[in-house]
Amino acid sequence: MKKWNEVYQMVKNGDLDASLLKTGCENLKAARERAAYVMEGFKESFGATEDTMVALCSAPGRTEICGNHTDHQHGRVLAAAVNLDFLACVALNGTSVVHFQSEGWPMTSVDLADLEVKEEEKETTASLIRGVLAKLHKAGYPVAGFDMYVTSTVLPGSGLSSSAACEVLIGTTGNHLFCQDKFDAVEIAKIGQAAENEYFGKPCGLMDQTASSVGDAVAIDFKDPANPIVRSINADLTGLGLALCIIDCGADHAALTNEYASIPEEMSKVAAHFGKKVLREVQEEDLLADLAQVRKEAGDRAVLRALHFYADDRRAAEEADALDRKDKEAFLNLVKESGRSSWELLQNITPAAAITHQDMAVALAVAEKALNGKGACRVHGGGFAGTIQAFVPVEDVCEFKKTMETMLSEGCCHVLSIRPAGGLIL
Repeated sequence: MKKWNEVYQMVKNGDLDASLLKTGCENLKAARERAAYVMEGFKESFGATEDTMVALCSAPGRTEICGNHTDHQHGRVLAAAVNLDFLACVALNGTSVVHFQSEGWPMTSVDLADLEVKEEEKETTASLIRGVLAKLHKAGYPVAGFDMYVTSTVLPGSGLSSSAACEVLIGTTGNHLFCQDKFDAVEIAKIGQAAENEYFGKPCGLMDQTASSVGDAVAIDFKDPANPIVRSINADLTGLGLALCIIDCGADHAALTNEYASIPEEMSKVAAHFGKKVLREVQEEDLLADLAQVRKEAGDRAVLRALHFYADDRRAAEEADALDRKDKEAFLNLVKESGRSSWELLQNITPAAAITHQDMAVALAVAEKALNGKGACRVHGGGFAGTIQAFVPVEDVCEFKKTMETMLSEGCCHVLSIRPAGGLIL
């Protein structure tokens, strides 16, 4: 950590440009201005002086490329960090209270004197802060209060996993402030997942946190979730002539916890028929051989969701290999297959019983029209609402964006890039 004024001058003078480039910024001048803005916001919010010791930290959102709802069954995924992030300025405050000021939102305060789960905090930022720091404390590190001013381009409900980015931000910050940076990126991801499961109250796998924490594109195998195998992938989309677009379908997925929870619950119900906890421990052939009985015990939707798991688990590995060998046709075909499987088998496009509003289904139909047989599109992330993902030929991206925004809503289509770094202290 350095004095506020020293860091501010480093930002202004371009001395932090190398770190800012790791965030995937495409305009260094704008990135410097944003970092300076965050520091100014911190100073104003907390009455800091030019001698206050501070640090700048960043954690990215993520895009799931393949492996839709495979991670919580210890399957394989392909994901990447994106160039939208949480950017924060932080300083220790000498108390036991964390003050988290997210731009445009009320201050969140968490007293670390009590690190137990709070039912009244479920699904709030406070629960993530308490949860992550509780896990660091449990690992044997003394945690303390700090002041943090945050600005974010990863909007809640955007499908870019704002909760995971927040967890990685707090984890990366806590690791730096209290743990001498001893935790690696995967360990920070595990801490974030535990906080989300136990404190936030949302069942989730480890994909979102790993992609955000590690950075770049990664193929992750969760067969042993305590020690996931993480492989960096050369996802040169520009070299393949493709642009990554994330389209907001116009419905908020922030209040759909029960819909999301039903997927791991039903998949695990199928696994339980075979005396296992997750589908990765069950052979697909065994499921097919005993299909009639499993349908009776778990229900047809659970069986279909299990079949999706096996297919998308394979596809995640195949897509990673296709990107590594720069096989554009194979990659796009696999994206299309994954999208169809999510719609037909996983059934996470429309919430149960939703008839009047089927925003994600409409967005996918419109994207198919706009692509006109080129590129590929699919549900993005958890599903039911939020966003869809499209890989668009670079020469068509402007027209694609225009069509999507004309048919859905202005500003709904975001053209993103893959960020080279995960959570980092600048």
